[in-house]
Amino acid sequence: MSELLTRPVVVRGVSIGEGIPKICVPIVGGTIDAVSSQAARIVPLASSSEGCGKVVDLVEWRADGMPCVTGETGLLAAQTLRTALPDTPILFTFRSKQEGGEQELSREGYLKLAISMIDSGYIDIVDLELSMGEEIWDKAVTAARQRGVKVLGSSHDFSKTPSLREMVSKFARMEALGADILKIAVMPQGMEDVLRLLSAAVEMGQRTPCPIVAISMSELGAATRLCGGFFGSAITFGALERASAPGQTDVVQLRRILNLLPL
Repeated sequence: MSELLTRPVVVRGVSIGEGIPKICVPIVGGTIDAVSSQAARIVPLASSSEGCGKVVDLVEWRADGMPCVTGETGLLAAQTLRTALPDTPILFTFRSKQEGGEQELSREGYLKLAISMIDSGYIDIVDLELSMGEEIWDKAVTAARQRGVKVLGSSHDFSKTPSLREMVSKFARMEALGADILKIAVMPQGMEDVLRLLSAAVEMGQRTPCPIVAISMSELGAATRLCGGFFGSAITFGALERASAPGQTDVVQLRRILNLLPL
């Protein structure tokens, strides 16, 4: 990883922002049984055995894939994950439709769900979309601080790659609102877009101690998932079954590649 200012965020012994990028695998099941099945497949990948290192460092539960997530079903799914993966950091994400998710909630519903998951004790990190605004952030960050849950601020653009200034500004806004980890994922139209995203990651990395996650989606941006660590990106996402975003690499292949890089 580049020699930037990063202060690692440590969750269940996983140091995000230190060493090679941490591999996060999304769980995208729409039912508790599907979540349980995917979690069972991750268990051996999240463990070190016979001198072999872990494949998976943390999991992201993409809760927008579960139709009944706002009720008891959602809390049972979170409990199922925590029980199956007691030592693995769990990132809770409800991705809104405008940022590539599978369903929509009102702002009030989004906040209520985030706080219920924060208060449940089952998750370690909560994803907050920058677009939700300051009022939602203030309440969610306050709840997260009280429970010792880390905040990952996020911004996704599935149509384009914004200007360098705009991306750096978004990173800075997440930090100002209280995020512990700063994430931007964008869609490239050409290699110049990929380079612009990586430039934004380097520039922001020289300004903040917060770990940064910079992802350029699709096959065109695949290099950011593999080599983003050279530019300060602290987390990369690998697919277990169904990818949660364009360009995700199979998680086992991703680990093999990262282990070969001099990061």
